[in-house]
Amino acid sequence: MVLSILPEESKSTQKEWMVARMNALGAQGRPFFFMADFCLTAFCILPLDALDGLPLRFSVGERLHNDLVMPGGEPVQLRAYPLPFSDYLQRFNTVKHHLGQGDTYLCNLTCETPVRLSHSLEHIYALSQAPYRLLLGDNLLVFSPETFVQMREDRVFAHPMKGTIDADLPDAAARIMADPKEKAEHYTIVDLLRNDLSIIARDVRVERFRYLQKVKARGRSLLQVSSEISGVLPPDWPCRLGSLLMSLLPAGSVSGAPKERTMEIIRAVEGYERGFYTGVMGVFDGRSLDSGVMIRYIERTSRGLVYRSGGGITWDSDPVSEYQEMTDKIYVPAV
Repeated sequence: MVLSILPEESKSTQKEWMVARMNALGAQGRPFFFMADFCLTAFCILPLDALDGLPLRFSVGERLHNDLVMPGGEPVQLRAYPLPFSDYLQRFNTVKHHLGQGDTYLCNLTCETPVRLSHSLEHIYALSQAPYRLLLGDNLLVFSPETFVQMREDRVFAHPMKGTIDADLPDAAARIMADPKEKAEHYTIVDLLRNDLSIIARDVRVERFRYLQKVKARGRSLLQVSSEISGVLPPDWPCRLGSLLMSLLPAGSVSGAPKERTMEIIRAVEGYERGFYTGVMGVFDGRSLDSGVMIRYIERTSRGLVYRSGGGITWDSDPVSEYQEMTDKIYVPAV
């Protein structure tokens, strides 16, 4: 297990421990790093002054720990072996059945893809360009573009990402913004995140709706559609940090809606345990919190390296397009 290379105190699988630990550190104003897996069964919470000697590197916004610089050298080569479309279609059709039954109206369907890399995970970490990066020994690499939540002063911010297109396609920006399926999916996730933030904050509002961000990927670029949502936190939010975060997990953008039933569908359909993939990681610096969703994710397993990727499925989704999006997201960042 990934956490086996971290200290014993980080191995608790109890939500209550996670909540109490984060609340206590927040009340003390003591900076810490944290990880939570997708199913909320494994957590890692480590004070920043207790990280020395651990096989852990990360960058969260401007916060760097044990960062690494390497010469550029040859470009990183990635060879992917995605599951056949016929297999993906079976999973897609099962999700579509649940959509038709009203069990879910947005379901994030993901897949494992075996990959081969020309460089080590450590080397790729050093060359990666992403707001949220994580390297855990030689076992786990994350280079995520997606914010989970940020908390600063008296406000909380979320930046859901839904909608991806090859930026080199003709009229790519216009196409992704006009696509009715992508619009519907984005409206759904923004509504979900607004409802989530309303659990912990007041005066929740959409500050920016459907803006474009460019991400470098294997010598080309992707356009991704994001929105910004904010709300006003209670004055004592650092003392309730764990309680507030637990109310928001798992991240809506990588689960779906309604969450509980959609999580059941995900577990039944995907055929593998996500683990820390689509979980969250972040840093509390004593005054503010920044966190990211753990996507763009490579893990070393008993079967070799696997890359995990996927996308949101709605009633209007096309299986060919969704399969293409899943494979488009298998990349290492440009340098």
